[in-house]
Order: sequence, then structure tokens, then C-alpha cells
Amino acid sequence: MSEITGSDISRIVHATIRDVPDFPSQGILFKDIGPLVSDPVAFAAVIEHWRARHTGQVAKVVGIDARGFIFGGALAHALGVGFVPVRKAGKLPGRTIERSYDLEYGSATLAVQADAFTGGERVVVIDDVLATGGTAHAACALIEQVGGVVDEVAVVLELLGLGGRELLTGRAVEALASA
Repeated sequence: MSEITGSDISRIVHATIRDVPDFPSQGILFKDIGPLVSDPVAFAAVIEHWRARHTGQVAKVVGIDARGFIFGGALAHALGVGFVPVRKAGKLPGRTIERSYDLEYGSATLAVQADAFTGGERVVVIDDVLATGGTAHAACALIEQVGGVVDEVAVVLELLGLGGRELLTGRAVEALASA
């Protein structure tokens, strides 16, 4: 696949993300990645963009439950590195570390396995959407608590009006597109 520029990848994302009003609750405009991941050319473009960006830079890819698993698993495979899921509380076996946080429409708790990283391993954190930043912030805190080093938070789409990047001040953040 030829090199994809930032403006190309942004156009691809915008062309393949669908708006779903009032989901999961009234007043929320949900950004559905279903059409993007079902389009093999668009999905491959996203993974290739991130592969080129992170080759040789990270030891593991972290995917945030649940849509971050789709992109994160594919990226880890493309990079030839391990994948670590950050999941909703109660979904991982063994000893876990948990952290609660606020969402734009509620609150939640994330967990990671306590032995997920060897001290100092550099990781890229992958998710579909950066909204309020609470999910990404909690994931980064968990990763660092168990010995990982966050190289970058990478998302498919950033919702600019919700200020999520502000909660991640001091961290490298890449959004492929914004709305």
C-alpha cells in the first residue's frame, strides 16, 4: 500500500463513519465505526497509517474496550508486537488494577492485568473516539501504574467540542479525523 497522507486518512475516516442520533441515550450523537471496519480498503488504510507511524517505536499496543480492540489487535499484528486489552472491570482473569472515570453520558471502571507490561515497555494506546478524554486518561493511568510507558494515544476520531485532549495534556495524541 502506498503512503497515505494525513489529509487522505482524514477523508477516508470521514467518508466511512456514520452518525447515529440518540444512541446510546437521548441527545448523544454516536459515531459508528461499523462502516469503516467493514470496508477493507478504509480499514487497511487506518492500520497502515498507524503501522508506519509506530514501527520500531513501541513494544505493545493497548486497545481500549471494546472498539479499540478492533484497531489495536490489527495494529499489533501489523507491527509484530503484543496486544494488551484494557477492559471493563470484571472481564479480565488474574490480578487486575482498576480505575473509575466519567464519560460524557455516565461513568465506568476500566481494568488491566497487573502483569501486562515489563517495566518500561513503550506502548501506543488505541481507541475509536476521543470524546471527554476520561476513558483514555484512565487507560493511561492504569498502564503507567503497572509499568508501561505511554508513547501516544491514537484515535480514529476526536470530538473537538468535548475537550478530551485537555484531559490528556502532556501526552502525545493523534486523531486521524475530527468532528
